[in-house]
Parts: sequence; C-alpha cells; structure tokens
Amino acid sequence: MKSFARHLPHYLSLLGILAAGVIGFFAFQYDRNFQAAVAISLSMAYVSWGIVHHAIHKDLYLDVFVEYLIFAILGLVFVLSVIFRS
Repeated sequence: MKSFARHLPHYLSLLGILAAGVIGFFAFQYDRNFQAAVAISLSMAYVSWGIVHHAIHKDLYLDVFVEYLIFAILGLVFVLSVIFRS
C-alpha cells in the first residue's frame, strides 16, 4: 500500500490525461478528423507519461518504452478503426 501511495500523484495525472482524452473524444463527436487528432494526442501523452514516470523512478528501459508504445499503438488502431468504420 505504501508503494501505491508513493505513486498516487503519477496515477492521478495519468487519470487526468485519459479523462481529458475521453472528454475531448465525446465533445468533438461531430468531427471524425478532430476525434482522430484527440486519439493520436492521447496516445502520445500516454507514452510520454510512461517515459516520465519511469525516468523519475529510474527504471526506464527499452522494453518498458516499447511496451508503452505497443499499447498506445494498439489502442490507437482500435479507436481509429471505430472512428472511421463504414
């Protein structure tokens, strides 16, 4: 529990980033291109957050970066396929 409390500010900032992305996604549902831009920005912010978080805790390695990148790309592909379906 102590470890979670130590990381709480980082997780709250990640939650804020994700919430801003979801709000932006629904606020601009009339413009698919802007939704795509929000999704791309959210993916980049997620990877950036991961880099900063692990750099602060001195456990940033190539495999950690690649893991964040893969999850961001998979999420982005899923969201873009939903946006541009038809």
